[in-house]
Amino acid sequence: MGAEQQCDDMEVAFSDSEAFRSVQHVLQSVRMDPFLIDLRDKEQYDILLCAVDSTTRRNSDDQAMLATTLRALSEAVSKIDIMYHHALLHNIFTMSIWYYNRDTRDALLDLIIRLSAVADQYLRECLQMLVNNFTPPGPLVSQMEKLVSDDKRKEIYSQLHESLKMISDTVPLAPRVLKDIINRSMPKLFDNKVKMVSFVECMLGLDTERLGDLIGTSLLEKVVDLLTELDVNITWEDILQEEHSKGIFEMELEDLAGDVDKFGQETEVLFGGNVCAEKLDGLMVVVCEHLKSCAEHGCLKREFDILKTIFRKGVLKVHKSKFAQFIMFYACSLDPEICGLDFALFLTDIFTKKEDDAIARMSAVSYVGSYLSRARFISADTVVAILKRLVDWCIDHCERQKKKHTRTKNPVEHQIFYASCQAVMYVLCFRLRSIMDYPNLKSQVFKMNIRSILMDPLEPLKVCLPSIVNEFLRQAKAARLFNASVDLELEDRIDSDLSKAFGGVNRLDMFFPFDPYLLKESDRRYIRPNFEFWSLVKTTYSDDEGDELGDFNAPGMNVDSLDDNFDVELNSDDDDIEYTMNKMSITPHRSFYHPMAMSGDSGLSMPARIRPSVSPPS
Repeated sequence: MGAEQQCDDMEVAFSDSEAFRSVQHVLQSVRMDPFLIDLRDKEQYDILLCAVDSTTRRNSDDQAMLATTLRALSEAVSKIDIMYHHALLHNIFTMSIWYYNRDTRDALLDLIIRLSAVADQYLRECLQMLVNNFTPPGPLVSQMEKLVSDDKRKEIYSQLHESLKMISDTVPLAPRVLKDIINRSMPKLFDNKVKMVSFVECMLGLDTERLGDLIGTSLLEKVVDLLTELDVNITWEDILQEEHSKGIFEMELEDLAGDVDKFGQETEVLFGGNVCAEKLDGLMVVVCEHLKSCAEHGCLKREFDILKTIFRKGVLKVHKSKFAQFIMFYACSLDPEICGLDFALFLTDIFTKKEDDAIARMSAVSYVGSYLSRARFISADTVVAILKRLVDWCIDHCERQKKKHTRTKNPVEHQIFYASCQAVMYVLCFRLRSIMDYPNLKSQVFKMNIRSILMDPLEPLKVCLPSIVNEFLRQAKAARLFNASVDLELEDRIDSDLSKAFGGVNRLDMFFPFDPYLLKESDRRYIRPNFEFWSLVKTTYSDDEGDELGDFNAPGMNVDSLDDNFDVELNSDDDDIEYTMNKMSITPHRSFYHPMAMSGDSGLSMPARIRPSVSPPS
């Protein structure tokens, strides 16, 4: 009778106390040349193979029998030999714990743990089997939410984590092998979202205690790499559908949140069903939950320090990144006094130190300007302290130029200076009014001598983005930051012809990394509560003029066209503005100069709140 038929006898053979001895006998009986094996022993071995067949789907009674068999195998690990039991090991290592109940999973994982301890034999195969189970098998992936409850999913993750921890404690080589296996098994760009999210969620659960100390840095680095890869493969054409592009930038995204249903519908329109965006959104939720858990367990600072290193190495100069950097933003929001301040100082240090290259320094100052503007959790005194460092650096730069025989307002030669000036003005567009509410901070800002750098022969007002310059001067005038004669002189210095030139082909003049975040789920749960929207900013001139704050466009750094013939009509009516898919491209063409229309007293408006920043190519 064949092995499949004889599987029916397994309940008798392996359901009593003699099961362990029977399995040991079967394993021992086939440890010889196949031609010498007794046929009855061969049949019993085939029955054993059938009992642990990874392709068989089992009911509760069958799983009870399987659990008994697996426990018997655990007691007979010393009898298992790769040469004679290759088929048996293959069945074991290809089993998916997702199909089994808790008792069967415990029995299977105990067998894996024992096999891993066999000297120089099965460690890599055992670890690979556990990593393979980070994600559900193919048939379950498409119906994950229906077939696998959250409780079972978390229970499986916990069992996998405990098993890997026990192996790492038992086998010194295990963490290094595990690190290599995870690196090789990381989800790829085009993998299924459920598989991708499940793998990362389970993987991040390893970043605790001893195992986290050994491989935590590698785990986080791989996750950030995956986030960044997805991020740079999302363009604004993917996010904003053409039929909704006209006029969408004139509204604040939070205005769509009047009620939950409307918000959900509108956000779906913004995404347009983009697969990479949906994957990235799901992963951002997982990473933010991980950071939140770290904060709750008192280990956020350790995780944050690792993320800083990864950020500097892999994210800082990736200028096409739009969302991945928000993991730093959220981590800072969980501990503003330590992590929040640390990140601002970290970015400022990169900017001020000459050891770093110009691109890194310009990126850093763009980051610090955007961060201080958008992070609600950053205190006004921190903002003022960082601004002072930026202004002092600019003043020192101007002083150094005075000692030279030739001084030119070359945007490329002085690009770091112009980037810093623009960051200072950008931050003050958002924070000047709130700073004015504190007399001591107001006094510090007034003493910074911002006037001297703006009126320097390098003429930053002629080079920085006109939208930022115009808004800054308007607020500075209302706050009486400069006297009336200086106000007029500064306004005369605005010259859009040189604007954007200092950003070079990388367009770092347009790089505002913490522009409004458009990933639906992670925005609602983690970013939005900590994010400063322009429509909520109290400007210095709003009280005097009775303006409604939401009526002004936001400093979200917009260009209405990225074509080689850069032509922007900032004073056009909304109905006349057409944002085509080409105009919303995240990657601008290589053009340096753009005429910007200015008429009457209206000046230049700040770009709209959800107009995407134009990030340069990485």
